[in-house]
Amino acid sequence: MRNFQEPSRSVTMSKNGMVATSHPLAAKVGLDILEQGGNAVDSALAMAFMLPICEPHSTGLFGDAFALINEKGSNKIHGFNGSGAAPKNINADIIRRQGNTAVPENNVSAVTLPGAVALFDKLMEDFGTLGLSAVCNPAIRYADEGVVVAPRVGFDWFKSSGHLKGDATKFYLDGGKPFRAGKVFRAAGQARVLEKISELGSKGFYEGEIAEDMITSLRALGGTHSLDEFALIKPEKVEPLSCQFQKFNLVELPPNGQGIVAFLMRKILDNFGLGNVDPRGAVRVHLEAEATKLAYDMRNRFVADPNMAKVDITEFLNEKTVLQLAEKINPKRASQVIYSGLSSAEHKDTVYITAVDKDRCSVSLIFSIFNSFGTGLASKKYGLLFHNRGAGFNLDVGHPNELEGGKRPLHTIIPGMIKENGKVTMPFGVMGGQYQANGHVRFISNVYDYGMDVQTAIDFPRSFAEKGTLSLELGYSEKIASELEDMGHTVVRPNIPIGGAQAVQIDYVDGVLKGGSDPRKDGLALGY
Repeated sequence: MRNFQEPSRSVTMSKNGMVATSHPLAAKVGLDILEQGGNAVDSALAMAFMLPICEPHSTGLFGDAFALINEKGSNKIHGFNGSGAAPKNINADIIRRQGNTAVPENNVSAVTLPGAVALFDKLMEDFGTLGLSAVCNPAIRYADEGVVVAPRVGFDWFKSSGHLKGDATKFYLDGGKPFRAGKVFRAAGQARVLEKISELGSKGFYEGEIAEDMITSLRALGGTHSLDEFALIKPEKVEPLSCQFQKFNLVELPPNGQGIVAFLMRKILDNFGLGNVDPRGAVRVHLEAEATKLAYDMRNRFVADPNMAKVDITEFLNEKTVLQLAEKINPKRASQVIYSGLSSAEHKDTVYITAVDKDRCSVSLIFSIFNSFGTGLASKKYGLLFHNRGAGFNLDVGHPNELEGGKRPLHTIIPGMIKENGKVTMPFGVMGGQYQANGHVRFISNVYDYGMDVQTAIDFPRSFAEKGTLSLELGYSEKIASELEDMGHTVVRPNIPIGGAQAVQIDYVDGVLKGGSDPRKDGLALGY
């Protein structure tokens, strides 16, 4: 039980249904859908359509999404990959000849095809009950009437508004300045796009005047995208991967996402008896940092689009590999294995959505345009921000994840679920770009190694080893920072929180749902 004299948030509890996401208006809309008789998929989609209006820097309709769905009356989990490929006529050699050693993040080279809307249409078709019109209507209303900019959204908007350029400045600046907290943001163009989706499904987005606006704008920026490619975009149904640990089974999606990196990190850490060390101490941070360096190095060398490159998951996760990596860790000294990263930008934005309904259908969905405001570029007529997921590729000739037409990039965004004794007990997710695999491991360790409730597990301070430094949130004392520096870590204090998270835990014994939402964002968990 938390100390009620200290500032924090109680875990949210309810009986019938629950939602959790990073913006309060989106969470309210999701709960409204459940109370109106919609199921968890209807609710999650209503929130997904809201969030590009509530948090336009974090996500958008021209984005990618992934989902895990636990359908009503079953413990089978369905997996969906809604990420888009690079346009077929893109040429990595031209980008290299321009002097680039990585895919430029802020121009059209990084704009892969957008897969999210096709995925949402598919989820409604397969699992929804209310239809696209019902789940789009709240977002249409708020796009027209406006949304009051929330505090964390305003903070990020100010920090990232310099990324905006060209037509995007007309839609996402307020008289040439970033929208600040308390101002009202309207997106009439996106309301019209949502109306088309509501009426025609994904065809209203990938064909006709909406698609023509996107393609004309991309071609004017030098893109090779085509209407024919847009019309063929479809989500891929995939078999989720699961990994059994002592107290739980972790379920992730297969590559091109980094879910298997969370498996690998946890397997490495299981060699060190993590639950026996101080959860807030330097030893835990050190072990996690070392496991991160090793697992992310493996990711950067081997994880790619399995439809176009060989990704040997069995070899990646076998016990011999895990033991060899674990033996590289000195429990008292930081290694010099440096995580190279995929790109140079500091700030990656994403939204995560979870919903559980009265029948215990549950959804774990993550939705992103990668960098804050994506490329910073938008379509001319409707103001749709172009994501920069192509920055997840590299330009190394012959690498499995080399940029190539028709290939999907390595993706950072990963939804998660937990099963215990054969039952789905928790959809969860962590935001924060590269941090997400590390964040999955930290969150489940908080819950299962240290017995925290989901809200406390989310609130708990975070650390992340990347690019030769160890970021340490202010929740860690200077004493801990000093101990880590003595171990050889280069400790930095980040100027923004590390990521965000949401989760809903299903208690079958008492018939209760227990939800948490990250105070690092504006959102909350709501139930009824």
